[in-house]
Amino acid sequence: MIRFRLRERLADHSFKVGKRVTLEQVAEATGIHRATLSKIASPRGSNTTTDNLDKLCRFFECSLAELAEYVPDKLPQTAAPEGQRA
Repeated sequence: MIRFRLRERLADHSFKVGKRVTLEQVAEATGIHRATLSKIASPRGSNTTTDNLDKLCRFFECSLAELAEYVPDKLPQTAAPEGQRA
């Protein structure tokens, strides 16, 4: 799964500029709809376009790796096939 770090970037940017930055302000500056930003910022994230990722990286002056990360899904443990037990 892809985990977006939009909330962390908002906090970092707010610290950098010395005032609170809202999703509404990011929406106005980037042209990304506020609802889309809210979905990206949710704990489970959402599906978004590379254009949106580009705009966010530009706004926050960060790399893609600072905005999103790959987190492997936890696969359920399955029993080893018969004859292959450790």
